Parts: sequence; structure tokens; C-alpha cells
Amino acid sequence: MLHTFLKSGWRNLISNKVYSVINISGLSLGLTCSLLIALWVIDEYGIDSFHEKGDRIYIVTSREIVNGEINYGGYDTPGLLGEELAKVLPEIEYSCGYGWTSFNTFAVGNKLMKLPGNFAGQDFLKIFSYPLLYGSRETALESPESIIISRRMATTLFGGPEQAMDKSVLFDNYKDLKVTGVFEDLGDNVSDKFEFMLNYHFFKEREKGWITDWGNSGPTTYVLLKEHVNAEEVRSKMQHFIKKYNKEYSENERLELGLQLFSEKYLYSNFKNGEVSGGRIEYVQLFEVVAVFILLIACINFMNMSTARSVTRAKEIGVRKVIGAMKSLLVKQFMTEALMSTVIAIVISITLMSLLLPEFNLLTGKNISSPLGDSRFWTGIGILTALTAVLSGVYPALFLSAFKPLAAIRNTFKLNSSTVIFRKGLVVFQFALSIIFVLGMIVISKQVDYIQNKNLGYQKNNLLYLKITGTMGTNFEGFKNELMQIHGVTGVSQMAHRPIEFDNSTSSVLWEGKAPDAKPSFTPLAVGYDFIKTMNSKLVLGRDFSEEHADSANFLINEAALKIIGYKDPIGMPLKLWETKGTIVGVVEDFHYNSLHVPIAPLVIRLQKRTWGYALIRTEPGKTSQVLLDMEALHKKFNPDFPFAHQFADEEYAASYKSEQVAQQLSQYFALLSIFISCLGLLGLVIFAAAQRTKEVGIRKVLGANTAQIVALLSGDFMKLVVLSILFSFPIAYYVMNEWLGNFEYRIAFEWWMFAVAGTGAVLIAMFTISFQAVKAAMRNPVDSLKAE
Repeated sequence: MLHTFLKSGWRNLISNKVYSVINISGLSLGLTCSLLIALWVIDEYGIDSFHEKGDRIYIVTSREIVNGEINYGGYDTPGLLGEELAKVLPEIEYSCGYGWTSFNTFAVGNKLMKLPGNFAGQDFLKIFSYPLLYGSRETALESPESIIISRRMATTLFGGPEQAMDKSVLFDNYKDLKVTGVFEDLGDNVSDKFEFMLNYHFFKEREKGWITDWGNSGPTTYVLLKEHVNAEEVRSKMQHFIKKYNKEYSENERLELGLQLFSEKYLYSNFKNGEVSGGRIEYVQLFEVVAVFILLIACINFMNMSTARSVTRAKEIGVRKVIGAMKSLLVKQFMTEALMSTVIAIVISITLMSLLLPEFNLLTGKNISSPLGDSRFWTGIGILTALTAVLSGVYPALFLSAFKPLAAIRNTFKLNSSTVIFRKGLVVFQFALSIIFVLGMIVISKQVDYIQNKNLGYQKNNLLYLKITGTMGTNFEGFKNELMQIHGVTGVSQMAHRPIEFDNSTSSVLWEGKAPDAKPSFTPLAVGYDFIKTMNSKLVLGRDFSEEHADSANFLINEAALKIIGYKDPIGMPLKLWETKGTIVGVVEDFHYNSLHVPIAPLVIRLQKRTWGYALIRTEPGKTSQVLLDMEALHKKFNPDFPFAHQFADEEYAASYKSEQVAQQLSQYFALLSIFISCLGLLGLVIFAAAQRTKEVGIRKVLGANTAQIVALLSGDFMKLVVLSILFSFPIAYYVMNEWLGNFEYRIAFEWWMFAVAGTGAVLIAMFTISFQAVKAAMRNPVDSLKAE
């Protein structure tokens, strides 16, 4: 029986080539898109999921309360918290502090490397399961002189992991460290990439005084809970943990702690009202929905085409029923035909997926390998094939098998109103989804363009920075003076952090008139002379730091800080940061030094000569390439023991919005694909409608109807459906995209032209698709039309 079904199904596919190509093409494209998105989604969910104790590893979150209201939420915690938690709370097995990533230079003999790494407490390797090739998890990070390095780093500097053990490596040309461990190179399933790890005590030595103050925050803290411990109970105990250590902790001004499962941090890292609220997961979920909807659009094509072609198969069904075919047998036959089409589409889509995967990886910044050798992939393919076949074939099978034999043979049956409404509803639903995708593409593109081109309060173009190392730090003034002699350099300064990563905070700021219980949080920033000039920021009041004044104890603040401090005439007014008492000499216009997802926080800028941090260089437009050559030569003069490495502020800024850029590009492709698949279905329906009305068209032409009238006749009903889908899709698209834009503190506004472009575009594309076949039918010789069977 199955052989008969397959034979009959194959004949049906061959005898109706146009419809078969449209059906299978639509399904293939939809399945290809869904498979690629599925691979991306699976990869996203797999990030950081490999740790053996992952269900017990948590990252500590913080929530700042100012004046009784939630002011901030994030991962920055007091610097000593990691050392204290495991000592005090018996539910915690291990805890450790974790400093921020930095690029440092390492030397072994004449070999030099500049690599990213971090600082972690000695229990870091007991908490996480990063694969350690050599060394002990118990002792590898217990000494301030210890360092663990990657296989890549060990091979480059020492010739291999085993040869690296217990060897000495020079760190930033001033301290020798001992290699106490070598770990496997981190793969693509790791969110936090590092090539080395140093002991946290070393980090405390570098940061000195501020890190021991419980009123300051910056580092991250990780904890490993003991087995069978309730995380909610630990979270409750931790909430007011800092109260014991910070004497200024109060009901109205405090820092509360919480816990988040570490494996969830990659996808859930945004904060709202002090709590974790979304992040990359929003893009993952968005494209999960997109994959389902695009596949649904393709399945709707199949359903519509199958039911539309019912007239041509009416006699076949009638004859089969007369000779004894039961309804269940006919359902099986039509489901077999749907399965055949789906299998062919699946084969094509797997081929396309394999061909497109390298480009897809390039587009998304992933390194997803081909899944063809994974048994789980083929299990999923089997399930997807069955679901697609059922989704696309069950309604047509039930519909076709329900024909009454006599009416079918005489060709006198008519589609009932519910069937016609259902078919039209599918067309409306299909095009509505496509229009939602188009509107989403427009909104995402405009928001990403807004992010890239927004005035940040400083000029990110032609701004670059170097990490200060070696004698470049001890003689920064000499380095700066020679830099300024380079043709094309217009400004040089220094700062403790890169322009896009000011993530530390403090509540240790005092001013005249400050309420005794007020403890708002400020971001402190240490800079050198000419900072405002080099950043190309705007001073609202006062002046920049200047060598003509004794500014070592003076401050610049931003407008956000001025609002909190409340001075009406701030210039010359007293301010104290930590133990430094000084006066405000200038107010700088608010500039963005963190993500546009969060508002600009109050900033206190102090003058401090540092032997480390970053050199900030402003160049003239069009002269950056030559400046870089001259800078490299100067760098060799001042720092012969360190490689020259620079970063551009605009590139770093763009990289921080990689998720949004990927969403923008994918949304463009998916919107176009959904429109294309919808138009394939529409084209098939128009072809069928024109074929069914061939004699009517011939008669109308004989009676004097012109081509335009015939085209209007054939396309009118379909265009009404497209217009209805536009009206249906607009409010849904507005709601969905407004929710997405709500994740940004700084966002675009909806404008009428966005809806106009999406609606007009859908109408024009649909009209072109419909008119192409309608004109062809209208131009046909009426004699041939009347002779048609």
C-alpha cells in the first residue's frame, strides 16, 4: 500500500511541476532558515554550560538604594567580598573575587606577547571547571606570584604546556611570576575569554587603598554553594551582608546583594530596577519566534496551494471513493504526498544549510560546526520533518478526502464559505507575519543606526588609546611631549580605563550641604591633563585640568553629578572623594561612558598621574595611518620591551553592540525571506485562480473587457487580503517593537513613515507578484481561452 501511495504521490508531483516547485521551494527556504536559527539558538544556550558544578555556581549581583529608591543594579561588588563570604556563610563552599580583564605584556627571553587576562581568588579553579592540563586546582592560584596560562600562551613562550610549568615569566616588564598551571585554550562555549589568570592579591596590590573600602565597588564575586543548599535562603542571608562592614549602611542608603546562576549570566545580564531583567536572551527568544513563523509561512503556502488545487483533483477523489476508497485511506495518501514534499524540501534545506553555514558564522560572529555527524541533529531532523509534514498536510488531506463522490465526478461541488474564509485567513496571517518582520527590520535598523551615530558627548572617531606599560608610564610626560610633536596628533591625555568601560563606583563622596544619611553612588575616574580636549567633550562651566594650576586635589564633575550635589554655582565649591579634599573646577557635559541600555551615571573626575592605565590620543581626520607609523616608532623608543598595540574608540564602541548589529543583519535577511516565501504562495494562488477562470477571461475579452480590467478582476480579491493583513499587523508590530526598544534608555521614536514604508512595500511587492501572472492571463488570445478545458 505504501508503495502505491509513493508512486501516486510522485506522479502527482511530476504532473504539476509549477505547483510542486513553488511548494517545495517555499518549504526549503523556510526549513533552511529555521535550521540555521536553531543552530545559533542551541549555541547561545550552550555558552558557559560546561562547568561540572554549574548548578551550584552563582555570581553575586548588587543593587544600590539611594534615598530609599533603587538607583542601580549590576555585578560590581566590594573588593573584599569574595574573601569574606565563604568565611561567614556556612552554606557557601567557596567564594572568590574576580578583577576586570586587562591586556598585559609577558616576556620570556626575547619572546613577547600582549594578551588579555584577569585576576581571581585562589578558589577560582575549585569553583569553575576550566580544563587544567598541568598544575593543581588546589594550589595553582594561592600565591601572589602565581600565574596560570593557556596552552596557546605556553606554546608560544615556552614551546609547550609541560615545558612552561614552574618557569618564570616577566609581567609588564616589572615583576617575575611563576607558572603554576596551564589550562586548555578556551573554546567558543566560553563567554569570558582570557589567556592568563593572576592571583587576586596581586590585583589588590595594584588597586591599593580603594579596594579595601567597603563603600567602593568594582570587582565581581563568584560563589559555589554547597550541595542541597537552597539558593533563595542564601540570597536572603546575603541581602544585607555589607551592613556589618560598612558603617554608613542605612535603610535609605545601602548596597544590597543577590545571586544569579552563573550559567544564566551570558543570556541574562541586563538590569532593571536593580534586578536582572533580560539581555541576549531577548534576541534568542526573538529569533526562536522568527524561525517558527517563517516555517509557518512556508507551511501556509503548502496548505493554500493544496486546497486551491482541490478542483483539479476532484474527479480523481470522486473516482477513488466510488470504487471503495475510504476516507482514512485518502487521508493517508495525501499525508504521504505531504511527507514526500517535506522530505525533498528537507534534503534541499540541509544542503543549503551546509553551504550557507560559513557565511552564517561570519555574519553572526560564531564558529558553529556542521552538525551532520551528530546523531541528535538527525533525531531533530526526523521530528522536524514529521511536524512540518503534519502541519502543512493535515488540513489539505482532511479537506480533499471529504469531497462527495457524485459532486466531485460531475465537477459541480463548490467550496463552502468556511473553507474560503479559512484560506483567506491563512493568506492574511501569512502576509501579516511578513509585514511584522519588515517593520521589525526597519525599527531595529534605525535603532542600531541611532546607536552608531548618536552624539555620545565626546567624539569617538579619530580617537585611539594605548595601554601604558613600562617606561612609558614612569616617563609619561616625556612620551606625551614627543607624541604632540607628531604631525596629525591634536591631543594626548591618560585615563585609568578605556572610554567605554567605567564600571566601578563609590559612595565616598562628600560636599557642602549633603544630608547625613545620603549615600548616592558616583563613578570615579582618574585622568591626566588635557582630558576634555582629547576626548573632544564640552565644558558647561569652568575649565579643564591645567598645569598652570595646582589641580591635584581638584575635580571635574558631569551634569548628572551636579544634579545630585545640588550646587547652584559649583565652580570653586568644596568636594571630597575618599580622603582627597578639593574643589570643583569644571562641569563637563554628560557623555556616555557605558551602554546606551543604562542612563548616564554621576561622574567625578580627578587628576592623577598613573604609571599604568591608558594613553588617549586624538588625531586629525585622514592622518591616522601616518600617525600610527610614527607612534609605533616612538613606542619602540620609550618601550622597546613591549609590543605596540592600539585600539580605536569607535571600533571598541561598535563591538560593544555586536548583538544589536547581528539582530539588524538577521532581521533584514529574515524579513526579505518571509516576503519572498509569502509571494511564492501568492504567485501559486494567482496562477491557479487564473487557470480556473480561463473561460471567464476569454468571454469577458470577447465582450470588450480590456487588459487593465481583466488584471483588476484577477488581482482585486488578493489585494484586499494584503491590505487587511497590513491593518492586522501594524498594532502587533508596534507592541512588539516598543517592548524591544524599552530595553534602551536612549532610543528612537516610532514615526509614521515606518508604517508607510512597510505597508506600501508590501502592497507593491504583492501587486507585482499578482500582476505578473494576471497580465499574462489577460493577454491570452480569447479563442485559446474559450477552447481550454
